[in-house]
Amino acid sequence: MSTPELRADERIDQLYSQDIQIIQSPEVFAFSLDAVLLADFAKLPVRATSQTVDLCAGNGAVGLFMSHQTRGQIAEVEIQPRLADMARRSIALNQLAQQMTVFEGDLADVNQWIPKDSVDVVTCNPPYFEDLPDSQKNPNQYLAIARHEITTNLATIVQTASGLLKMNGKAYFVHRPDRLLQLLQLMSANRLAPKRIRLVHPKPGKEANMVLVEAIKDGKPGGVRFPAPITVYDAQGHYTPEVGALLYGNR
Repeated sequence: MSTPELRADERIDQLYSQDIQIIQSPEVFAFSLDAVLLADFAKLPVRATSQTVDLCAGNGAVGLFMSHQTRGQIAEVEIQPRLADMARRSIALNQLAQQMTVFEGDLADVNQWIPKDSVDVVTCNPPYFEDLPDSQKNPNQYLAIARHEITTNLATIVQTASGLLKMNGKAYFVHRPDRLLQLLQLMSANRLAPKRIRLVHPKPGKEANMVLVEAIKDGKPGGVRFPAPITVYDAQGHYTPEVGALLYGNR
């Protein structure tokens, strides 16, 4: 595994549970726990002919963390050139260039690279906050775009995901609980039937601050399952066994 050339503000971090290395930058983008949780929540077909697409890919974290699940292809779509470049270098760093591809551009234009109705799984860790006139945005444009719906919005993301998926293909999202109703409404309007919803709580006794949602394109209505919620930290401030295993493996 050769070390890529790094910019002055970049470092190489590691997801020890999977032996995946990833190029990060606190000035540009660094993955959070939501990327690890989404990658674990998503279930990819093992077969080599399968196609997975990760929208709003950032520096490629979700796709990299899912790569061990499948022999199929994983495409990452990212609008910010600097982040797309980081993702490409991380793919090379992990020797996954035969499996993973980065498309740089607006996810609304994804069909110039990937045909409609051709994808088995779509994942997305989108910007969480709407771009409202009174929104307090990070002065760092990279971070502002990652957190606020400046270059896309949830409606476009859900419509794009549905358009990519084959019938019975699966979509996986991580978002904020206060936008769950909006996400479910958009799914219903775009032929996506929710099937699994899992809440994530930061600590015991605290309200959920993330939600993971699985949907099936043209799935039958009803039959939604609610697995036991995830709690990130225990009362002593240590990672719970489930989250610790996702980050560091069972050791």
